[in-house]
Amino acid sequence: MAVQMNKDQDGLAKRALPKGAAWADEARLSAKARVEVTGLPTKRDEYWRYTDPKLLTSTEAPYAAILETDETPHFDQLDRLKVVFVDGVFDAAQSDDLSAQGVVIERLSDVAALDIHWAKDLYGTLETAGQSPVARPLAALNTAYANDGLVIHATGNAAKPIHLIYLHQDETSDAMLHHVIKVDPGAALTILESGPAAARFSKVIEVDVAQEGQFNHVQVQGRDHERRAVTHCFARISRESAFKSFTLTFNGVITRNECVIEILGDDASAHVAGACVGDGRDFHHDDTVFITHDAVNCESRQVFKKVLRNGATGVFQGKILVKKDAQKTDGYQISQSLLLDDDSQFLAKPELEIYADDVACSHGSTSGAIDETALFYLRSRGVPHKEASNLLTLAFLAEALEEIADSDIAQELQDRLEGWLGRRNA
Repeated sequence: MAVQMNKDQDGLAKRALPKGAAWADEARLSAKARVEVTGLPTKRDEYWRYTDPKLLTSTEAPYAAILETDETPHFDQLDRLKVVFVDGVFDAAQSDDLSAQGVVIERLSDVAALDIHWAKDLYGTLETAGQSPVARPLAALNTAYANDGLVIHATGNAAKPIHLIYLHQDETSDAMLHHVIKVDPGAALTILESGPAAARFSKVIEVDVAQEGQFNHVQVQGRDHERRAVTHCFARISRESAFKSFTLTFNGVITRNECVIEILGDDASAHVAGACVGDGRDFHHDDTVFITHDAVNCESRQVFKKVLRNGATGVFQGKILVKKDAQKTDGYQISQSLLLDDDSQFLAKPELEIYADDVACSHGSTSGAIDETALFYLRSRGVPHKEASNLLTLAFLAEALEEIADSDIAQELQDRLEGWLGRRNA
């Protein structure tokens, strides 16, 4: 029986579906049906109790001013293949040639029109699997209505990282992108993402990592102050494969990042990490992670750090599910916040659900202020108060940054964090 939607939700769900080949139309219709059954999220839903989804589900995208900045573009010093989207639309003029060694890159809009393509076995498939046991209607909405994005097939070791650059030029843009990624056995792929994307942005990534494949992902969200964004990453991990994802978030009104991973092959690993820095009562950042262990001798790590000040809010909801045959599982989860004043808040819901008996799983969550003893130590050695505070803040974030596989990328993001802290202490 369909759930009754409010006026805004009903209008959003009545958008015209993109047209494509039979398999694409079927996937989109199925996704739309899931939205109609569950309804769009409200604060009454268990996994939305800490985050009000109104700004993500209203019929019209809220106004978001475009931030002018003279900062160097992210990852500008790296040798990478650039793919540019402006307000959610592919921009060929600003993008590099999509041909690259070890990888095939296509547009979703082109692939969805083909009767035969490998993407038909993946598009919407991992998202559908990720709807249980927790419904994720905004992801289903994206599967139904997204018309642009990339379809990426890593056939070997990609010669260079693929950098998805999301530019924001329309103050009321409402963008949806859906990426489908397939990593072949023994192949390796790195995806970089950066940019504010749109006034309101919805993104889904579906990643299938085959046996002994490697997938590395680093995204930077920001720095527009009025950005609204919801992102989903659905991943399926096979035997002896590795998945690593890191997200750094600056500013924004509301950001909700969900990551749903199924570990289905023995001796595999999945690492998900993130850091965010938020300033002001309008800042709300939510990380929601669900990792399922369904194979032997696998490892997962969730490492999330949030620095909050001037009334900012951070949320972490993380779960490790270990099925009964997933023996020798090593699951680690940590979520921590550094509150730089008494007005900010961190809301956490860590969970373990374990049905195997030979496991090593742990979770922890803490909130606190800067260590006064450490601050006094630095001050006593001549370090100015603001600089000492910044050093301790960066030290707090270090564990999350250590999850980044590439040391050059990790250093660049640390430099960005130093710049953000410096601007607020000026």
